[in-house]
Amino acid sequence: HSIGRSANGRRMHWPQPDMDAAETKRLAKRIGSVPYLNSAPLTFGIENETEFLPPSQLAERLRAGEFDAGLVSLTEVLHHDLYDILDGVAVASDGPVKSVFIAHKKPLTDTEVIHCDTASLCSVNLLKVILAHHGLSPRLEPFGDYARAAGQDAVLLIGNPGIEFLRQPHEHKILDLGQAWQDVTGLPFVFAVWAIRRDCSDPSLGQKLLRIKRDGQAHLDEIIANHNEFDLELRSAYLREHIRFDLGAPEKQGIAEFVRRLRAVSTDPVFDPRFTSAG
Repeated sequence: HSIGRSANGRRMHWPQPDMDAAETKRLAKRIGSVPYLNSAPLTFGIENETEFLPPSQLAERLRAGEFDAGLVSLTEVLHHDLYDILDGVAVASDGPVKSVFIAHKKPLTDTEVIHCDTASLCSVNLLKVILAHHGLSPRLEPFGDYARAAGQDAVLLIGNPGIEFLRQPHEHKILDLGQAWQDVTGLPFVFAVWAIRRDCSDPSLGQKLLRIKRDGQAHLDEIIANHNEFDLELRSAYLREHIRFDLGAPEKQGIAEFVRRLRAVSTDPVFDPRFTSAG
């Protein structure tokens, strides 16, 4: 504000014109992430600079250029040729992931409809790939009401709400999609990556996100102790045993295999991923 004086000598504040668009953009949060426990070690120390959104919303806003980088599903990167994947960082599993699964009452061979959480396109695509491998083609229908999950014959659940479902009494059998993928391919599965827009003007952003990952790994005990989701034992098992945060040669093999299989079941274009190294 600029300051003037009124006739009686009191100081007066005159509002300045609104900040220009560039300044507004500079002050806006430029990093987006999902609000799940598995993102905590990758956003450690930058929580105040990060906007946390459900996967599909996050992807839309990253696509629109509202963020420079987002911790988004692998599928977002494969379907839109806008991003580079930050090498060295992922949300992946090498076996059971615990937070992406089908809960089903009848055998999947007898299941006609699977209700799918629409928040995660990646999980739905992984499900399509696994069903295709087994020659199954149930109808996939959108589903968003976790309170009604227990009443469904077959439902694809993800993230923190999925973990919460497993902790409650239920009559379903569980097919963990991380384990199902490993059974089919022998490879890890990459669920999410740091996608950096190719028009991002900050060359140091990748280095920063890689450094945050290292900090998060170094402070894993603290993250597990201080997070309030679920109980300590579950947080520890989930972040130490089920979720892997590296993106190396085996994970890239897993991505390449997923690209190959996704092209066989997807009507949308599937682009080859491009990796960027932050050094």
